[in-house]
Amino acid sequence: MLDVMQIQEILPHRFPFLLIDRVTEIDAGKSIKAYKNITIGEQIFQGHFPGHPIYPGVMIIEGLAQAGGVLAFKSDEGMDISTKVVYFTSIDETKFRSPVRPGDRLDYEIEVLKHRGSMWVMSAKAYVDGKLCCESKLSAMLVDK
Repeated sequence: MLDVMQIQEILPHRFPFLLIDRVTEIDAGKSIKAYKNITIGEQIFQGHFPGHPIYPGVMIIEGLAQAGGVLAFKSDEGMDISTKVVYFTSIDETKFRSPVRPGDRLDYEIEVLKHRGSMWVMSAKAYVDGKLCCESKLSAMLVDK
């Protein structure tokens, strides 16, 4: 549904910190599905961990947050994206279930739990090969730049 060039029109993040390769589904105001291909070429693997590369949990959470940001922006087509930014206000109930390694495709699934005005609360899950590897509850707010 959205390729990386279209994602860059929505989010301010850029390589190496843009953590979404493609959005596959959006149901405005309700949910989004996206993914990132994890490769050995990721800069993070130079230090995490040499000889035993594991994709950091904080990067998984950031990817989920970026997908949530795309959902928030795409849920209001009339919004001037150039004047807004998403700030995450809390990350709660986070659990890491299994490690993510080079060669994995990290699938993000976000569902809106609550949306009122500029505030968003979302259920965020990440999967590899259909197996849950991370889950969290994310809260965010859209604010003027």
